[in-house]
Amino acid sequence: MNLPNSKDARLRTKNEVEYIYDNPVSSNKFLNKKYYLRTYGCQMNEHDSEQIEGILSSFGMQSTEVMEEADVIILNTCAIRENAHEKVFGYLGRIKHLKKDRPEVIVCLGGCMSQEVGVVEEVLKRHSYINIVFGTHNINELGSMLIEASKGKQDIEVYSKEGDVIENVNFKRASKISAWVNIIFGCDKFCTYCIVPYTRGKERSRKMDEILSECKKLKEEGYQEITLLGQNVNAYGHDFEDGTEFSTLLEEVAKIGIPRIRFVTSHPWNFTDKMIDVIAKYPNIMPYVHLPLQSGSNNILKLMGRKYTKEEYLELYNKMKERIPNVAITTDIIVGFPNETEEDFENTLDVVRKCEFDGGFTFIYSPREGTPAAKMKDSVTLKEKEERLKRLNTLMNEYSLKHNKEYINKTVKVLISGVNEKDDTKTMGYTETMKLVNVKGSKSSIGKIVDVKITDAKSFSLDGEEI
Repeated sequence: MNLPNSKDARLRTKNEVEYIYDNPVSSNKFLNKKYYLRTYGCQMNEHDSEQIEGILSSFGMQSTEVMEEADVIILNTCAIRENAHEKVFGYLGRIKHLKKDRPEVIVCLGGCMSQEVGVVEEVLKRHSYINIVFGTHNINELGSMLIEASKGKQDIEVYSKEGDVIENVNFKRASKISAWVNIIFGCDKFCTYCIVPYTRGKERSRKMDEILSECKKLKEEGYQEITLLGQNVNAYGHDFEDGTEFSTLLEEVAKIGIPRIRFVTSHPWNFTDKMIDVIAKYPNIMPYVHLPLQSGSNNILKLMGRKYTKEEYLELYNKMKERIPNVAITTDIIVGFPNETEEDFENTLDVVRKCEFDGGFTFIYSPREGTPAAKMKDSVTLKEKEERLKRLNTLMNEYSLKHNKEYINKTVKVLISGVNEKDDTKTMGYTETMKLVNVKGSKSSIGKIVDVKITDAKSFSLDGEEI
């Protein structure tokens, strides 16, 4: 049994990253059995779930969307906000009742929540029916843990360490059209509100040859789009000694010739002029950047440990708008950070007015145990925070709708990714600028990039007709 340790999770002492080539185990014990996998959180969690499904599929297991018929249940969790915790523990209540009726079911808790000391303590106290707890650093060990659990043993293995790079991973990808490609793991920024550096370890880059090899294989398999993935993609290569940086990798990936290339997420601190030039140079690098602001107040940015000012953010934003044709920029904003004043909040609104973002994710600050911000005394009431969030969302939605209306009567290229979830007579997909489009067109276009004339616009989506 290995339990998480918050002190170890903070350490950044190891110079060399170990590159491990996975040697997966095999077992016939789970042949033709069913698994139910529920994923919470970000794109990295979604891609981790593709690794989890790869392991389970190699055992001959089949996925099911009905939890009650599963032989193995896995919750792949998120630790970013408190409501993510509440959702997971609420769902565990359902699983507990199922476990009483079917004690042979193997229940697994994985992901970022498992890396938190308080969560594992809660599991040991009140959720002892959980068979397996694994963290973000040892997903590759899930196969071995399942074999042990099938013998009736509880297995809790969570490593709080700087982290390694696991290669040779077998992913069961959720799509045959768009694919995630990890390029860097972990984060060293230690923003005062954020738990990610503790749950994901230090920043460690994959070797470029491995990334390019994976991208070439995806192109050969017919993928139309790849997204380069990391907690902070533009920190890629900083741990190498040969001068490689994200702009170098991005250019080499573009040369492979995959029709669409995207990347998430970027930190303004590491966004270089070279990156802007490469994005502008290659037409298959999509003109879309997600650039978290978090706050427009220099006072709050300093308390957050963001390492840039409002003025520096605006300078970077304006460079992108000037140098990347037709670029769309979205953002993340936190309201109600401890002791945020009305003046601080007005500074955030000022940046939103200046940038007129295409969209964004907005949140009320959620304290995370173990982070410096969680220890700060807070004079702002929840009512004030909720009122500020409402004002912010009204403004954000106004600009989102404004930008979307600019597409009406224009013809744009849309990668059709599937059938519309609300109207199965239509398809859906995304523009180059990451606008969701509900398309009146043929289902035979799924997996293709087609011309679509935009007929109507809403705050969060467009309507169009395939030409």
